[in-house]
Amino acid sequence: MKLKFNTAILFVTLVIFTTCHDDNHNSDHPHDSSFYIDYRSLKGLPDGIAVIELDPEAPNFGYISSRLELGVGVLPHHIYYNQNAKKMFTTALGGSYLYEIKTEEDEDGQPKLMNAIPIDTGENTVGENLFFTNDGRYFMTFMGGAGGPKDGSIGVFNANNNQLIKTIKAPIQANPSQFIMYPHGISINEEKGLMMVTSTIHPDLTTGVGNTCTLLDLNTYELKETYQVADSPTDMSSPVEVLLLRGKFPQYALATTMLGGDIWIAPYNTATKKYDAFSKIFEGSTQGLGWALEMYIDDSNKLYVSFADPGKVLVFDLGNLPQLKLLKTFNADKGAHHMAFFKTKSGKDVVAVQNNLLDIPNINSGTISVIDINTGKTLGTVNLRDRYGILPESIEGTNGPSSYMHH
Repeated sequence: MKLKFNTAILFVTLVIFTTCHDDNHNSDHPHDSSFYIDYRSLKGLPDGIAVIELDPEAPNFGYISSRLELGVGVLPHHIYYNQNAKKMFTTALGGSYLYEIKTEEDEDGQPKLMNAIPIDTGENTVGENLFFTNDGRYFMTFMGGAGGPKDGSIGVFNANNNQLIKTIKAPIQANPSQFIMYPHGISINEEKGLMMVTSTIHPDLTTGVGNTCTLLDLNTYELKETYQVADSPTDMSSPVEVLLLRGKFPQYALATTMLGGDIWIAPYNTATKKYDAFSKIFEGSTQGLGWALEMYIDDSNKLYVSFADPGKVLVFDLGNLPQLKLLKTFNADKGAHHMAFFKTKSGKDVVAVQNNLLDIPNINSGTISVIDINTGKTLGTVNLRDRYGILPESIEGTNGPSSYMHH
């Protein structure tokens, strides 16, 4: 089933990558400020992936040096590296739903996109997020599942050969208290053996909207609990991303709600070995914000959250959870979505913000904003809509993952 677009109901699908990574950028690497972007064409041409220069100090700022076309209507969606950053993938809302992307370096040491290898996803449709684990598996959310009205699934793949080894399904019709439906966001805590997915929205944008997150056993794939992430059972908040904090961070689960525009939190309970109930920790509407989307942690342990409407990135301190302390607010453009962190040639710490949510009116600027993290000043903006006739869908580094933790 291919994703159908209906602007009558607001919708966005999101996210990027997969697990906790150290900042592996090398200042001597020749393409630290070049990035991969998934893009959609606005002119009926094939969608694809491109390499773009994003350092505002570079003479070729905004220049696309390489492109790889995937096909008309493929709608590549999220770019990911595998566990050791030796392989790169993109999920897609159409086409084959999942592709491994092959790259090389040109004579100047710049990344060059070569080809895309479709991966068999079985009956699973509408590809969303990936998460790679240390034991040779990766997990993928499929918001369309096998195409039913209340469907959705999680694919388990062998990371060595990209073979689908299991499809996890748990229909709400079979158990209304524990289910998987319209999954989009995914996060895993391997130490605790837990995985959580969101329930977002049906791919046709009219059949149904979710308001829950579901916890699963990472090894048995059994469901442990489905949590309401909304003000009430009838509040269709549409949780879109989830982050299980792990390692050095306090053991909480964080979730953003797409239609609610809020951030929610749930503490880990050592006695039950599950998370307790979710509660709202930040209400976007009180700040004039809507469409809470992506969550990133940079290498200084700050949490960055994008709000597509009106297009801002909020920076929070994680040191006092379950309270979130707001530190900074950055102005991006309407549709603020995915992010990538890097240094400019002169050493400025910046974040690149991709501003577009599936070409939905009023949150589809089609730009990438490069913002100085210390001053909050926008150092440069690339308008891909006007310059290239495309809209960016996601962003990732060409020298490995471009944040410390994402999902």
